[in-house]
Amino acid sequence: MADETSIKVSAAARDRLARLAAEEGTTIRGLVEELAESRPTRAECEERVAQARAELAALLGAVPSEEAEAKARGLLRRLGGGHGPQAAA
Repeated sequence: MADETSIKVSAAARDRLARLAAEEGTTIRGLVEELAESRPTRAECEERVAQARAELAALLGAVPSEEAEAKARGLLRRLGGGHGPQAAA
């Protein structure tokens, strides 16, 4: 394929990726591509946060306080739903 590239990693990282991929029934390429497609960038997370705030404002007539947002992020982390950069904020 013309759009292929290579990524340099240590032999240990390559071997670990191979084991992880085998456990998932895929290849290193598949594993890396799935990771790249499934993880939002910081900019994408910020855009989603802005969209969520706008939706809340439209539904509730106001946006949640910073304290309420922090509690919601904590709840998401405990539930296993906070994986993006904003989850750690």
